[in-house]
Amino acid sequence: MKASQTSRPISLATPRTRPRLGMRMTTLLHRIMVYALLVSLGIVFALPFMWMVSTSLKQSQDVFTFPPHFIPNSFEWRNYIHGWQRLPFNTFLANSLIVTCANVVGNLLSCSLVAYGFARLRARGRDFLFLMVLATLMIPREVTIVPTFILFTKMHLVNTLWPLILPAWFGYPFFIFLLRQFFMTIPHDLDEAARIDGASRFRIFTSVILPLSKPALGTVAIFAFIGNWNNLLDPLIYLRSTEKYTLALGLNLFRGQHITEYNELMAVSLLQLLPILIIFFLAQKYFVRGVALSGMGGR
Repeated sequence: MKASQTSRPISLATPRTRPRLGMRMTTLLHRIMVYALLVSLGIVFALPFMWMVSTSLKQSQDVFTFPPHFIPNSFEWRNYIHGWQRLPFNTFLANSLIVTCANVVGNLLSCSLVAYGFARLRARGRDFLFLMVLATLMIPREVTIVPTFILFTKMHLVNTLWPLILPAWFGYPFFIFLLRQFFMTIPHDLDEAARIDGASRFRIFTSVILPLSKPALGTVAIFAFIGNWNNLLDPLIYLRSTEKYTLALGLNLFRGQHITEYNELMAVSLLQLLPILIIFFLAQKYFVRGVALSGMGGR
C-alpha cells in the first residue's frame, strides 16, 4: 500500500507533462516553419538587389559571362565614379531633391488640412464630399495626362519643374484618406479641452492633432518621397532640356547613350536607390505604426 501510494503522484504528474511538451514542440515547429518561410522569401526578394550590387562591381566583360559569377573576380569601385561622371548627375540630383522635397512638404500640408476637415469638422455633405475624393482614386492616370498637359501648356510651365511640384500642393486622395483615418482615432475629448482653453480650430490642428499624428505623417512623407524620387513619367512628359532632368530621367538617358556599360548603370542606379533605403530605415518605426493605425476604423 505504501508503495502504491507513493507512486500515485508520479503517475498523475506524467500525463500532465506530456500535453505541455507536445504543445511546446508544436509551437517550436510552427516558429521554425514560419522563420524558414520568411528567410526563404527574404532571400528570393533580396537576390535581384544583391545581383545588382554584384554587377555594379564587375568589369564590362564579366557582366554577361556564362556561367554567371555572383562574386566578381575584382571589385571595380571606380564604376560608381565613372558612371556618375558620364552625365551631369549632380544637376540631376539637385533637381530631384528640389522636386521631391517640395512634393513632400506640399503633400503634408495640403493633405493634412483636408483630412482634418473631413475627420474633425462637422458640415453638411462632408461624407459625400469625402466619397467624391475617394472616387477620384478610380480614375486611371492615363485619363488625366492629356488635360493636365494642356493646362500646364496654357500656363507656359512646360520645361520647368513647376508641373512636377504644383499638383502635390492640391492634395492627393490616398494620403487624405490615410490621414483622415488616423485623425479619427484621436479622442475628441482633446479637441474639447483645447477649445475650453480658448484654442481655435487651426490651433487645435497644429498643437493637438499634428503632434499626435507623427506615425501617419511619417508614412505620408515616405510614400511621397519614394513616389516622386522614382517618378519617370511626369519628367519625361514635361521636361525638354537636359539641365532640368531629374535622376530617374537621367538614368533613362544613361541607358540610351551607354547601353553597353551595364556595370556603371547598376552603380548609378544603386546611388539613386541609396537615399530611399536610408530614409526608410530611419523612419521605419513611424511607417509601420502609421500603416497599422490608419485602418483602425472611425466614427
